[in-house]
Amino acid sequence: MSHWIIVPVVLPAVLAAILTLAMRHHAALQRVFSVAGCVALVAVALGLLTEAAGGDITVYELGNWPAPFGIVLVLDRLSALMVLLTAVLALVVLLYAIGTGWDRRGYNFHALWQFQLMGICGAFLTGDAFNLFVFFEVLLIASYGLMIHAGGARRLKAGVQYVIYNLLGSTLFLFALGTIYAVTGTLNMADLAVRAAEIPVEDSALLRVGAMLLFLVFAVKAALLPLHFWLPNTYAEAPAPVAALFAIMTKIGAYAILRFYTLIFGPDLDVTANLIDDVLLYGALATLAVGMIGILGAQRLGRLAAFASIGSMGTLLIAVAVFTPQSTAAALYYTIHSTLAAALLFLVVDLVRARRGALGGALVPGPRMAQHGMLAALWFGAAIATAGLPPLSGFVGKLLVLNATRDMADVWLIWGAVLATSLVAVLGFAQAGSAVFWKLDEAEAPPASDLAPAPQPALPLVACFALLAGVGMLAVLAGPVMRYLEATAAQMHTPAAYIAAVLGQG
Repeated sequence: MSHWIIVPVVLPAVLAAILTLAMRHHAALQRVFSVAGCVALVAVALGLLTEAAGGDITVYELGNWPAPFGIVLVLDRLSALMVLLTAVLALVVLLYAIGTGWDRRGYNFHALWQFQLMGICGAFLTGDAFNLFVFFEVLLIASYGLMIHAGGARRLKAGVQYVIYNLLGSTLFLFALGTIYAVTGTLNMADLAVRAAEIPVEDSALLRVGAMLLFLVFAVKAALLPLHFWLPNTYAEAPAPVAALFAIMTKIGAYAILRFYTLIFGPDLDVTANLIDDVLLYGALATLAVGMIGILGAQRLGRLAAFASIGSMGTLLIAVAVFTPQSTAAALYYTIHSTLAAALLFLVVDLVRARRGALGGALVPGPRMAQHGMLAALWFGAAIATAGLPPLSGFVGKLLVLNATRDMADVWLIWGAVLATSLVAVLGFAQAGSAVFWKLDEAEAPPASDLAPAPQPALPLVACFALLAGVGMLAVLAGPVMRYLEATAAQMHTPAAYIAAVLGQG
């Protein structure tokens, strides 16, 4: 039994405790240890991805109690991929937070950051539905503190709204788990898959209720329309590094839908066959439309970035709703792309707001910013990545999604929605970029002697260009990446290997 599997959970948990108890008043040490922890997490995640790439499914039994009686962590291709994506994103965004000084605008930023990573990595690795709830709560508690980091009335108001919505979601999660446990007598995911298949169709009404409640919980986490109301204000008002890290949190909802509705409530299970397909598909189309129209109608850069995140989740969930190996591979590719692109957009928006001074993120003419060439280039890269234009990975991701849906009955509706909303997003980003970087308000115009760009801290730019390079390399290496993702999708849609690995010794 490899102990490396538990490191992504234990490392940030221990580090968070050390940061809180021993380094609370030592800002420099907090930064050093926090960055070192994220670097170590990336290294461990790379090792786990290498281990999982061969197709083996590794199970870690806590306390050496076999499943389904004990708690297990499960490493397969999907969980290894998501842990690596989380680790890389956390490291890059943490460097940005340090470079801009966001981490020093409030207390316990680095400890909360590590607790957040503990919850996210645990959610991806757990093989038990109740412990998925536990890790959800860990990451949500940490995110509450990060959300109101640096204070402010608007941020506090958005934070309260965020807490209320997620507490309702957590309550619904408990109801769902209680219902499923009452029917099956277990919450181990592999054991659930076995027992759900044994329930006669005529006795399955309560199981279908539990499966639908779970779907609603994951739909809240994934910001699926009409359960997305918590996201725009939350992401728009959150500190920029926090909003960038939150880019992975909506993906947890999509991950959970994929995991539960391929492993437990899969299309081959008569009890829950086609239970959520249509609801998810049409909800995803509506989410895509609202998100992209929100980009066009946004009056502030923060809300523009928040609606862009909603739109990207719509595209992702369209691919998820098809539930075929091809569509799942496309969804995973778009997951990687949209996480990096959304994080990049939030960080670039923060840099723009800092440059515009009192105007902040308001989309009104102000001092012309075209002289800030690097910032303009980053905005352009983030815009075309999010809108799905070539040559970056958003274009490849949307092509994969369109190709995966071409055999569906609603193919023309899906293709029309994806292509039309891409055009709307292009118009929205062009409008915002024109207001920020080109239009000039003479009353706000600086003296000619002040037109030279002010010195820009290097670390925030390095972090932003690293994310932009990631989006570009994802397009360049689309072939090798898709081979891994196709193998991942094939593994997910043949759950017998997962079940055998977890219950084989039970």
